[in-house]
Amino acid sequence: MEILQTIWTAVTTENELLIKLISFPMLIIELTVSMLLFTTILNISSSKRQRIIYVSLLSFIGVVTTFIIPWPYNTFINLVACPILVYFIFKTNAIKSILAEIIPYAVSIILSLFLPNVYSIIFNTSSDYIITIPLHRFLYSIIEYLFFYVLYIICKNFDLNINIKHSFKAKNNILILVNFIVGIIALAIQSFITIKYSSILPYAMQSSAIFILLIYFIISIISLSRTSKLEDTAQNLEEERLYNKTLTILYDNIRGFKHDFNNIVQAIGGYISTNNMDGLKEYYSDLMADCQKVNNLAILNPELINNPAVYSLLTSKYNKATELGITMNFEIFLDLQTLNIKPYDLSRILGILLDNAIEASSKCDEKVINIAIRKDNKVNRQLFIIENTYSNKDVNTDRIFEKGYTSKTEDGKNHGLGLWEVRKILKKNNNLNLFTTKTNKFFKQQLEIYL
Repeated sequence: MEILQTIWTAVTTENELLIKLISFPMLIIELTVSMLLFTTILNISSSKRQRIIYVSLLSFIGVVTTFIIPWPYNTFINLVACPILVYFIFKTNAIKSILAEIIPYAVSIILSLFLPNVYSIIFNTSSDYIITIPLHRFLYSIIEYLFFYVLYIICKNFDLNINIKHSFKAKNNILILVNFIVGIIALAIQSFITIKYSSILPYAMQSSAIFILLIYFIISIISLSRTSKLEDTAQNLEEERLYNKTLTILYDNIRGFKHDFNNIVQAIGGYISTNNMDGLKEYYSDLMADCQKVNNLAILNPELINNPAVYSLLTSKYNKATELGITMNFEIFLDLQTLNIKPYDLSRILGILLDNAIEASSKCDEKVINIAIRKDNKVNRQLFIIENTYSNKDVNTDRIFEKGYTSKTEDGKNHGLGLWEVRKILKKNNNLNLFTTKTNKFFKQQLEIYL
């Protein structure tokens, strides 16, 4: 009985050490439910390993700062650590990383407007006891985390989320980041003031200040959503422009075939009537080359290439190659919506590889680029294969990724940085690989995306 009485006394009286000790398991629960909430709302894909690493590292930082660094400075350190860990562990962008902190923080502040008072009424205790008494601290935290978990379940089941593009224009990015950073600082200061001077400041004043801050964030998130929609609209308009250009070229080619159809048939008849099979084979080869151009244009369709970044890139590079007299052939057997790579990283890699292929093939007598996009089910990977004709047969495939290495010296410009940048992107993503080979005719780059 004495032991039970001692334990009861310890948990029902002010005990700073015990509060610090129970704060560790409570912190793990808090970080877990917060993570579930922001990954759901922000559509952040995460593996079990990533979630464990995030919770473990942030818990460790939280415990260390609690015991070593005095309040409220430890809180500010945790505020800084959270978005940094989200950025590097979940491999998302800076805006989502900051929102990953703001969303749970905002929910916690909303709960703080009414939950302490409700708790005090139910348990007939003072709101100060929630902070200083271990038992009340524990029960209050459990109730708060239950609210978080219920909100997570609602967002998950009703598909409530914020659609944010991976990257905005540089100018918009800076403005949005500054906006949210200022907001986090304001929230942190307000939180400090609320806790430090809760017994002095009137409740109405505290509630009004927090409410105004929440309104600020709501307006900011709405503005962010509208900015995202505007950029989506701009992207769609650019796709339509490129598609219209493709359709115009396709229409001109079909008109040309229609105009020459009788001549084509008569020429085939001439070869047949004279039994000139060698001539017919050569004529047929030339005819199929023209047909292939029309087929390639038909493939450049946003419904088939259903990834805006890839579509815009392939279309623009196709038009560039056509102007240089390069034949660009396509084989696409993959749903591009399922790509397991960030659109920004894919755009940079493909842009560099295609630019290199266009430049190399433009110097050849036979100007050909073949692009194949498909899935390798045996190894569970997605493949982007780019092969092009090239003239420099001595190119060193082992050194092309070195910074500054290049075979281009005739124009006096700086080269050798493109594939070096590609290598940097590959190193940041553990599911990407680039396999380089060459034959007497083709130089081949195979981008491998593992699922």
